[in-house]
Amino acid sequence: MGIVAGLDSSPDFTRIVVCDTDTGAVLRQGYAPHPVDTPDGAARPSDVDPQAWLLSLGEAAGGGLLEGVQAIGVSAQQNALIPLDAQGNTVRPAMVGGDKRSQVSAADLIDALGGREAWARAVGSVPQAAQPVTKLRWLAKTEPENARRTAVLMQAHDWLVWQLLGRPVRRTTDRGGASGTGYWSAATGAYRPDLVELALGHQTMLPEVIGPSDAAGTTPEGLLISAGTGETMAAAFGLGLGFGDAVVSLGASGSVMAVHPEALADTSGMITALADATGMHLPVVTTLNAVRALRGTAELLGLTDLEALSDLAMKSTPGSHGLVMLPYLEGERTPNLPHTAGTLAGLRRESMRAEHLARASFEGMLCGLADALDVLRGRGVEVRRIFLLGKAAELPAVQAAAPMLFGAQVVVPQPADYAAMGAARQAAWALGVSQGTLDPRTPPVWQGAAAQVLEPGDELAVGQAVRQQFISVREQTHPGAFRA
Repeated sequence: MGIVAGLDSSPDFTRIVVCDTDTGAVLRQGYAPHPVDTPDGAARPSDVDPQAWLLSLGEAAGGGLLEGVQAIGVSAQQNALIPLDAQGNTVRPAMVGGDKRSQVSAADLIDALGGREAWARAVGSVPQAAQPVTKLRWLAKTEPENARRTAVLMQAHDWLVWQLLGRPVRRTTDRGGASGTGYWSAATGAYRPDLVELALGHQTMLPEVIGPSDAAGTTPEGLLISAGTGETMAAAFGLGLGFGDAVVSLGASGSVMAVHPEALADTSGMITALADATGMHLPVVTTLNAVRALRGTAELLGLTDLEALSDLAMKSTPGSHGLVMLPYLEGERTPNLPHTAGTLAGLRRESMRAEHLARASFEGMLCGLADALDVLRGRGVEVRRIFLLGKAAELPAVQAAAPMLFGAQVVVPQPADYAAMGAARQAAWALGVSQGTLDPRTPPVWQGAAAQVLEPGDELAVGQAVRQQFISVREQTHPGAFRA
């Protein structure tokens, strides 16, 4: 069939992979940072000129990288909102990142619709500060003139696809990107324009949601552009997730998602009902504390890095001699304890050793993520295999404890540009459908990710005991936290 490209426009850079359409083998790669002026040590800006993404894309594609490519798929950072005026010009810079400016706006919107349950039933998620719907409320309250000029709403991957196609009248998005906006329901497959009006003060034009294997269009040069999607959905597609697979992502915060055949409306707000890039669903549960708990422990113990913390933890044993850490250092979202703090329990003379505290930090982080997994399992989501992502997934202490605490096979994929690869796979699918060689309901089968596979084995019972120790402390400290 030929070759296709996938580009991933992350918050900081653009990566491009050029792949064989039949096997998914990566043939060429490109990379360029976004030209965003952020002083060293400063936080990433919350407002970014989207032209920076185009400049980065052009640089990453230099040197003839895309020569011979027949189709391109686009993955991009999620929740980046680009408000446009009636002529298609940006009203203001794109609002990106974990934008904490709009935390008050999130609370306002929750109250305006009648509470968390009303939002969960409407669109499958409860407004969070980062979501586009919440950014719209912030815009209306803080920049009313810009809000009034806003006539069209796009997200990062929508905007990039539109630019690649030469800014046509038709604007498109996909189910994955739309499902994170807070004004599109994965359960019904429809927008809620009334929620845009509730947030912004008036309705706007919204991109057409096209199917996973549909093409957004063709460039004047004949290059097919696929639907595109958000980074989370693209990475899941690049990894080749299927039913029974879950992903646990270890960042400063953590997330757990799994492939499921239907959207899960969760009135507690712990589950965010996202759609995936194949026509299925990706229910996601987020924890506010993951690797930040490890970093905090390392600093407390005077260690320079997480590798040293892992080495120290391996000198302890499962259960950390009774020491239990509830890692709720930034409050917590799962369970919903926004104003709480972390807890260290089980202090006895014999447990007050550095290696036991180190081990307790790893077990606390992983038990918190196991709680998130149990939220999905409790709603009927099947979890047979868990992909563990993030740099911390390579630490020996994580790999030793994760299979026994999660109670499932753990797969640690080799580092790769999975979001860009997922975008390329989507491009191959759309290309094959357009040529009549692929079924629009069945994506191309590509070679799986190279990975290390870890089994719980004989330590499953030990892991269950450690989990129970964690659950007992959690219930004593925060009774009924998961029933609230």
